[in-house]
Amino acid sequence: MNAAANPLRPAFLALLLGTATIVVPAQAETIEVTIDRLVYAPAEIEAKVGDEIEWINKDALVHTATMKGGTEVLVPAKKSGRLLMREPGSFDYICRYHPNMEGHITVRP
Repeated sequence: MNAAANPLRPAFLALLLGTATIVVPAQAETIEVTIDRLVYAPAEIEAKVGDEIEWINKDALVHTATMKGGTEVLVPAKKSGRLLMREPGSFDYICRYHPNMEGHITVRP
């Protein structure tokens, strides 16, 4: 059957174009966590896969954001460090040098 000769084709295309929706993926964000006086603020954050977490260290001490399983971000004094969230999950983290500093990240798909 010749598709160009099909009288229903224009109506079908018009229906598809009229009801088509464009899906635009959500933009990745950078979520800031401040480290000040040995505290992560906010201590609990939510992110999406593809978002970046940036820890901004205002202390005069070196800190880390160390997650169970080995992922670690070194955050030098008065500097920042970043981590791209590549998978969904729930992650607790601490500072390797100051284990009383605790934070939590929930990453959604």
